[in-house]
Amino acid sequence: MSTKYWLMKSEPDVFSIEMLEKQKKPEYWDGVRNYQARNFMRDEMKKGDLVLFYHSNCEVPGVAGIAIVSKEAYPDHTQWDKKSKYFDPKASKENPRWFMVELTWKETFHKVVSLQEIKEEKTLSKMRLVQKGNRLSVMPVEKEEFDFIKKMSKRK
Repeated sequence: MSTKYWLMKSEPDVFSIEMLEKQKKPEYWDGVRNYQARNFMRDEMKKGDLVLFYHSNCEVPGVAGIAIVSKEAYPDHTQWDKKSKYFDPKASKENPRWFMVELTWKETFHKVVSLQEIKEEKTLSKMRLVQKGNRLSVMPVEKEEFDFIKKMSKRK
């Protein structure tokens, strides 16, 4: 099976690439409550896939590093936790609605590749991230887009 490439968004004050790096262990990616994003994680993400770790809702939104999918989708436990902001009263253990994957840190970029820089690159003009109305927190990325953003992270 060939590697797939993804972009996953997180608010850095909630969970950042630096936090993942410091943990030195896999971390589950919980709280996804969009059906399309859930379907990507549940149905298409595989162990070994590579993820552009994107910081959102911050001063400089953009790609901050790379993670690896280290565990494939399994039910998100927060859907059953009544104290969680992600609680879903329609979900049951027999019929879970929400899933999560686990990620392991691979690389923290020296500088964030900003959304503005990404938008300015003609090579990335078809990337889902820059398409109008696409606000998904989990989305597929083409290998060429992944590689180009990685190269952008090396620029001074």
